[in-house]
Amino acid sequence: MKKIKLEGAITAIVTPFKKDGALDIDALKRLLKYQLSGGINGIVVCGSTGEAATLNDEEYARAVKCAVEEIGGKIPVIAGAGSNNTQRAIELSRIAQEQGVDGLLHVTPYYNKPTPNGLVAHFKAIAEAVPLPIIIYNVPGRTGSNVPPVMILRIAKEVPAVVAVKEASGSINQIGAIIENAPKGFVVLSGDDALTLPAMILGAKGCISVVANESPKLFSALCQEALKGEWHTARVLHFKLLRLMDVNFVESNPIPVKAALSMMGFIEDVLRLPLVALENKNRPEVERCLKELGLIKRKNGKN
Repeated sequence: MKKIKLEGAITAIVTPFKKDGALDIDALKRLLKYQLSGGINGIVVCGSTGEAATLNDEEYARAVKCAVEEIGGKIPVIAGAGSNNTQRAIELSRIAQEQGVDGLLHVTPYYNKPTPNGLVAHFKAIAEAVPLPIIIYNVPGRTGSNVPPVMILRIAKEVPAVVAVKEASGSINQIGAIIENAPKGFVVLSGDDALTLPAMILGAKGCISVVANESPKLFSALCQEALKGEWHTARVLHFKLLRLMDVNFVESNPIPVKAALSMMGFIEDVLRLPLVALENKNRPEVERCLKELGLIKRKNGKN
């Protein structure tokens, strides 16, 4: 199985679409170049932020392949491959493996309501079928059910391919409980931008981030300062980014971040149904945040 270094700022990259709704590979390449120039430590392609649920297999393969080729081995590329159908999760994992990814992000199965034994069996089946490192994605806000620390730790111990968790429960207590009891080498990553610094104070290694789409340089710096234990500097960066972190969730992710990236000139502001573009009432605040961070020009022409 491949080894993978999971730490620092890992961007959950959006999937750009053209005005007609087609996959926009050229825009994806621009975004990936921007991420590399900002010092990002990893890329997650075709995750929740990447609207993976709206992609067919051919589009999924093209997007993953683009990320692998554009990154060129400089940093890890992780593909979202989750499903509540274990066989489907295996199929997506195999497609991602064929494109050359370094690891897989698997959301815990939703809707079916698996038992604890079923959860373990799900991850074991994926690991046996596709020998790549797996990150568990616990996001009760999307799946409808929280996977408690004891269950995350059980999966980590019983399925060696599961090397990390993206913890998006919103509970710093839960994050701390996983870190405190994790087996050696098991990595905890924040799944919430605003909880990155508190989580890293407790021992998390970084974050799979939305805000890094817009500001890879600042968010990467935040994570690097935290990894070095430079808490004052990390705190300053946290507060500098906090308003944008919050605005990115004024509507369902990735609606606001796609609006922001469109304002920045990287992509068309196009989503696939059932998601629709950001409401006009929320656009001024997104624009204001981008201007404050120098990510788009102010009216006087200055950044």
